Amino acid sequence: MLVRIEFLSLGPSGLPWVRVHTPVGSTVAVWRGDLDNAVGLHHIEWTVDGELLWGRNTRSAALAEPGVREEAGQVVLRGLLQFTEDGAAVLQVGDSQVLFVVGSPPLPDNAWVEISVEADKVELSPYTL
Repeated sequence: MLVRIEFLSLGPSGLPWVRVHTPVGSTVAVWRGDLDNAVGLHHIEWTVDGELLWGRNTRSAALAEPGVREEAGQVVLRGLLQFTEDGAAVLQVGDSQVLFVVGSPPLPDNAWVEISVEADKVELSPYTL
């Protein structure tokens, strides 16, 4: 996913916080690339630390379209949830895929969902095409 990164600050733990502007919304996250080159356009990979738990951090989406936003200190990712053959969950958010570990109870397959995660559990890593 091609995004625009804006540096915000170093957090209390020393991790760099950035604002990521995507084609489907913006939010804050932790930057895992070279801080000197963070500001600007990057292709990024999302890494989210945490399990999907239906009814707790994962719910049906009101809109069947991708989205990214901040809400009460959390990152909310909206996308189409699908499962791989080995049981991993893949959330399609625009032209990006985010992998998740699935907790319980079981989640619906091929459904539009919103996943809420504490902002410090969401990391962005740049990559070169």
